[in-house]
Amino acid sequence: MSKLTDSLNFISKLTPRRVVNVAKILSSYYYTRWAGKPVQWGMPMTISMEPTTACNLKCPECPSGLRAFSRPTGNLKIDFFRKTMDELSKNLLYLIFYFQGEPYINPKFLDMVKYAHDKGVYTITSTNGHFLNNENARKTVESGLDRMIISVDGTTQETYENYRIGGRLDVVLQGARNMVAMKKKMKSKTPHLIFQFLVVKPNEHQIEEIYRLADEIGIDEVKLKTAQVYDYEQGNELIPTIEKYSRYARQTDGSYSIKNNLSNECWKLWHACVITWDGVVVPCCFDKDATHRLGDLKETSFAHLWQGEAYQNFRAQLLKGRDQIDICTNCTEGCKVWA
Repeated sequence: MSKLTDSLNFISKLTPRRVVNVAKILSSYYYTRWAGKPVQWGMPMTISMEPTTACNLKCPECPSGLRAFSRPTGNLKIDFFRKTMDELSKNLLYLIFYFQGEPYINPKFLDMVKYAHDKGVYTITSTNGHFLNNENARKTVESGLDRMIISVDGTTQETYENYRIGGRLDVVLQGARNMVAMKKKMKSKTPHLIFQFLVVKPNEHQIEEIYRLADEIGIDEVKLKTAQVYDYEQGNELIPTIEKYSRYARQTDGSYSIKNNLSNECWKLWHACVITWDGVVVPCCFDKDATHRLGDLKETSFAHLWQGEAYQNFRAQLLKGRDQIDICTNCTEGCKVWA
């Protein structure tokens, strides 16, 4: 029932203008595939904005956790966010409020969620769950956040800290309980609460247990996520042994290759993009260090950038050889519509 409630809430965000925009995006995407050259008729229906690059944990496959960025780090400023929303919100359907870092570290995070909510945009965030005390739980419900993903990558502290280095599972689970209790107290259907379980070798034996734990706490949904691993060719201690939960296939010589065949298309390049905390636009969430900079919103409008030479050149490059773009070579997402 909770999934249906969430779906109906998402549908309620549709307006005639947003429906027309989605139709433009879809038609230009399929026309591009037919014509073999990039055409873009709509504005993005999905935007990821980065609240911060800071994080309290040190996860081993995360640039934020490793403190390994070569790009500038910092917090998204609320004035810049409002300006961007004012430009995009009439066409925008879905705002993903995370990229790198832990969103709740930005002190203005929930104020920005409220601003997007008031413009009728469906909002989602992903958190490691260490900041969900009673006060933040109340403020989160009040903000109108539509969906919250809480990363719970283990059902015991020993397993959890294999990946979430520096984290405390008891704090995360208490934060989840705080969110469930606050929704009941405030008689709110939002946010839709999801336990996201990143399946890696150290925790794959706890998959059934995460469902039990989520049900016990009152979480709306569990999602199992496959892990992106940077050094996978010769194997990696994080690659699951359960094949269906791995992005990588073991070859006869013992090496590993990515399962995706990297066809020369990508739905994400037509309907979505990522905006870093300091206004740089990059193609997607796989460009974690912002190496493919398609424009800077501090210097130009989004509409000009979206139709600009850099974006069109990147789309054209993808159509010619997706396997030649570094951020695409470890990607198992994005190539299909609604992926």
